[in-house]
This record gives sequence, C-alpha cells and structure tokens, in this order.
Amino acid sequence: MDFAFDPRTEELRERLLEFMDSHVYPAEPVFAEQLAAREDEWSTVPVVEELKAEARRRGLWNFFLPGEHGGGLTNLQYAPLAEITGRSPQLAPVALNCAAPDTGNMEVLSMFGSERQRKEWLEPLLDGEIRSAFAMTEPDVASSDARNIATRITRDGDSYVINGRKWFISGAMNPNCRIFIVMGKTDPGAEPHRQQSMVLVPRDTPGLRVERGMRVFGYTDGDHGGHAEVVFDDVRVPAENLIGEEGGGFAIAQARLGPGRIHHCMRLIGMAERAIELMCRRATSRVAFGKALAQQGVVQEWIAESRVRVEQLRLLVLKTAWLMDTVGNQGAHTEIQAIKIATPASVEWILDKAIQTHGAGGVSQDFPLAGLWAAARMLRLADGPDEVHKRSLARRELKQYLPEGEHR
Repeated sequence: MDFAFDPRTEELRERLLEFMDSHVYPAEPVFAEQLAAREDEWSTVPVVEELKAEARRRGLWNFFLPGEHGGGLTNLQYAPLAEITGRSPQLAPVALNCAAPDTGNMEVLSMFGSERQRKEWLEPLLDGEIRSAFAMTEPDVASSDARNIATRITRDGDSYVINGRKWFISGAMNPNCRIFIVMGKTDPGAEPHRQQSMVLVPRDTPGLRVERGMRVFGYTDGDHGGHAEVVFDDVRVPAENLIGEEGGGFAIAQARLGPGRIHHCMRLIGMAERAIELMCRRATSRVAFGKALAQQGVVQEWIAESRVRVEQLRLLVLKTAWLMDTVGNQGAHTEIQAIKIATPASVEWILDKAIQTHGAGGVSQDFPLAGLWAAARMLRLADGPDEVHKRSLARRELKQYLPEGEHR
C-alpha cells in the first residue's frame, strides 16, 4: 500500500498551505473584529469575500466536487486538502467554496438536478455568487429517523404546496442564501422510504418565513449563515422544482449525507492538528510548580494520546475516501459510519485537553479552541447522531451471524 500523495495532490497541498499562511491565518483576527463590529449579528463580513476572490484567482476552488461540475479531484485527493481547511474552519472552507451546506446542495443538484435546475442554481453556487440552505431537520419529531419528517409537500395542479416547520437549518441566516432544498412527505401512505421528496424553494417565495437564528453553544457560526428555524406556510413552487422523482427524497438524502459525513471528518482532523499545535506551544511556554507544563507527566500523556488518535483517524478517513472512489458510497457504508462515530468524539477529546492546557484562556475568545470544541461537539449530532450510526453499524456487523432472513 502506497501512502504517498500523488503529484497533483502534493502540488495542491503546497499551494493551499501557502494560501493558509499568507492569507487565511492573518485574516482570522480581522474576521473576529469584523464580526464584532456588525450591527446585524447574522450579516456577512468583507474579509470572507476578499478571501474567496483570492482563492479563486489562485485556482483553489470547488475541490470537493468530482466530475464535470467540480474540481475534478477524487475523494482521496480531496481528503488532505479538506484537512488543511479544517485548521481554520470558519474561513478556509468558505474561501475555497467548499463549505457546508452548499457542498452537499451542489452535489444534490449535480447528481439529481434537471438541466434547468443546474443552470438556475448550481452554476451560481459553483461560482460562489450565492449561498444555499438544506431544510431537513424538524423540531417536533426525532429527526435522527428521517422517516419521521412531518413537513408536507402536496401536489396541486402544476405546483407543490409546502407546509411545515424546520430548525437548525444550516445557511438559512446568511444574507446571500437564495435557495432552500426542502425535504418533506409527498405520500404518507407509501412504503416508509418512499414517502419523502425534495423540492427547491427560492428564499423569497411567499410563505417561507425565517423565524429566528439558532445558536450552537452560544455561537452563531460566524459568516456561514448560522442555523435557523424556518416555517413553510402554504409555500407554493412550480412542480418542475421537484428534485428527481416523487418518493426519491430519502435516497437523495442518503446520497448527499455520505460525502458530507466524510468531509466533516476530513476537516475535523485539521481541527485536531491545530489543537495539538496550540497545546504544544502552550505547554512549552507556561511554567507551573517550578517546571514547564511540557514536563508535567499528565500533559505529556495528553499530547501523546492526541497524536495517536489523530494518526488512527487519518488512516481510517483515507481508507474510507479510497473505498468511496473505488467501490462507491454504498460499498464504503461501514467505513463512513465508523469515521462518523470515531472522528468527532476523538477530536472533541483532543480539543478538551488543549483547552485544559490553556487554562482559562482555553475557554476565552483569545484562542480558537472554544469555538473548535463547540463545532466538534455539534458534529456528534449533525448528519446523524452517534447512537444511530452505532445502531446501524452493529446491525450490519451482526447480520452475518444471524440466520438468513432474520433482522434485529
């Protein structure tokens, strides 16, 4: 097995690392200042658009999307690049037009959108001209089981009428958000996995109402547009806004969430590397009880354990990316679930130790660790909570030991 990056990946890594050093890291304090100066806490800030323009000028753009519409990279090639962007998750992914939820929405439009839908919505998303939102999770049902979704999408002549309430809708608070992909039930009487469909809803459609922004551990998610509670009250859209076919929503969601899960895990590894770097710098610069923190046994144990965990996670993520490239997302199903279980929890642990090494500074706004921790903890819920993935993975593992036809 060859663990070396291919020449194209290595060349892009070098260019991206230079961009991080010359533009992204220096922009972090500017970003914080501009966020603090906003009159509207959900508005965008200028430095993000400046970074996007520079990244595109350098050809660092749309890496996440393979094929004709994207950067032409495989998942295996994208993995080390996404890891680098994870070191500054508020700025780097959006600068490269590789930020959720736009990435998943572009994948949906690329795979399932009609020619008109791609022209109207995919092209401006690929150009970074607009942002988007993905409306799936609901407050009144356990959305970890997507079959519970209660939002109704009803056919009425040449239109669909949408009624329901969603929350934690990523991207919906961004002022540049122009389009929602909404999942709801078109046929409650159908087989459970064929009840749902997805439709495109422009933000300015009458009846679509953004009720409030949702904070995550007190954070608004910076410039990414945060998360929102959204009401759909007799929202009417043309029938041609249906994505794919009626009853195909669940399958589209699964196709969307697989790449989304691994992208999160790729970036999480970069977050962990940033945490280890900060932890080591702090440990070598602080003295307690007569010696540097770096000489304290407990701190050394944290650092060693953090390195072991990151190396394990990276290998598993790379294996998963390789499988997705070679046997498809379904063939990599077990590994996708494994990385989604292991990566957020382990990175949360690493960030916790980095925070502890920084003392009070670790929970303050003077270091990025508190924000990184909140992001990692949230990702134990996003795209399916740990428990759902563990349940599914265990059932898949047990299946080979059960009598044929028996499922538990």
